[in-house]
Amino acid sequence: MAKGSKPNRRRFGNIRQLPSGRYQVSYLGPDGRRRTGSETYERKSDAERALTLIEAKMIAGEWTDPDRGKIKLKDYAETWISQRPGLRPRTVDLYSWLLNKHITPYLGAAQLGKLSTAMIRQWRADLLGNGVSVSMAAKAYRLLRAVLMTAAEEDHIIPRNPCRIRGAGDEHPEERPVLSVAQVFELADRVGRRPLGNVRKVKNGAYRLRFQRHGEMRTHPEVFTSRGDAERALWAMGTDGRADSTQDRRFRALVLLATFASLRWGEVSALRRSDLDLEAATVRVRAAFVERSTGELVLGPPKSKAGRRVVGIPKAIIAALREHLNTYVGNEPGALLFPGVKGGPLRRSGFNTRTRWVDVVRDMGMPGLHFHDLRHTGNMLAAESGAGLKDLMARMGHDNVRAAMIYQHAVRGADKAITDAIDRHINRTDDEDGEDSAGVLAPVG
Repeated sequence: MAKGSKPNRRRFGNIRQLPSGRYQVSYLGPDGRRRTGSETYERKSDAERALTLIEAKMIAGEWTDPDRGKIKLKDYAETWISQRPGLRPRTVDLYSWLLNKHITPYLGAAQLGKLSTAMIRQWRADLLGNGVSVSMAAKAYRLLRAVLMTAAEEDHIIPRNPCRIRGAGDEHPEERPVLSVAQVFELADRVGRRPLGNVRKVKNGAYRLRFQRHGEMRTHPEVFTSRGDAERALWAMGTDGRADSTQDRRFRALVLLATFASLRWGEVSALRRSDLDLEAATVRVRAAFVERSTGELVLGPPKSKAGRRVVGIPKAIIAALREHLNTYVGNEPGALLFPGVKGGPLRRSGFNTRTRWVDVVRDMGMPGLHFHDLRHTGNMLAAESGAGLKDLMARMGHDNVRAAMIYQHAVRGADKAITDAIDRHINRTDDEDGEDSAGVLAPVG
């Protein structure tokens, strides 16, 4: 027998019998450190089988360090969010909120190495059982799946991702509304219309409403219990003609441009005078505002690489844009195209309040309409032009596998065809509805 050889000596790992009579394994990891198995076995043959499986994983490159698997999900996920490259500020806020609201309270204290598909399935069932919507549960599941995918495939902390529930990350949002061309122009006109009047507090905490009718100020006979009730009454009176109204057209061009150029809120609110070329009928998108959960406005690049783009503007809204430039925009090239009341960046909340967006869309018979639905409408109009998928994605600012072509796609060729098709659609609607249609643009000066 060769020197040093012993009968029944294992080639990989060691097995020892504990005072309890059970068996425990130990082995050297790839880094030369000895690991002791966390489980014990009633029979020696079970311990040998466990060592065989560990060795097979090492040979296949699938072994994970059990000590690293002891890190808690909460700690690992927080680090994952802070170190994830390329996340936009608003995405960081969303991920942090999802983690703290829907993941940490259920799974935060669990060790990564202890997570199983059964635990993930129960977590999702608990979310839905507690009233969390399917859409929100899907968002939380996708975040958890991404975190654990990194733990499995990049950091090799766990052998595989336990998020393996078919369909758990799928959302089924309701179909968003698409406005007709006439409705877009009607909305653009309505967002600047405001009734003339005021609300003041009187005795006993009640509120009195005064309004203008045919140029004369009058007092409403009713006394209101809250300022909100009085303001809603004034709004209704302005809508049905019982009170005079004034027309502020500063947001009219914003609605038209956001719709027919398929712009996101952050993109349209970040536009400068120099981004608008009315001679070439184009708008250049090169930046976007993002509002953090803290209320901070951050100016950065568009949502995706493809978001940097030049988009054609239908000729039918050029007059409205020219009127807007001459009336509301500073002369310097860097002046905001759609500034807030005090000249700074326009916030979505300020826009909604000043335009009474909720009331306007409700009165138009479209309650729940979002500003983003204007972009959806523009995208649908563009799709009706018959343009190819890549050309549509270029106009909309969507990424694809050949993103490089986006930067070569100025407003010529396919995008010109899309813009012309939208123009024809607008003009056709005008012809069908007649001169009194909400979709007719009156020439300015």
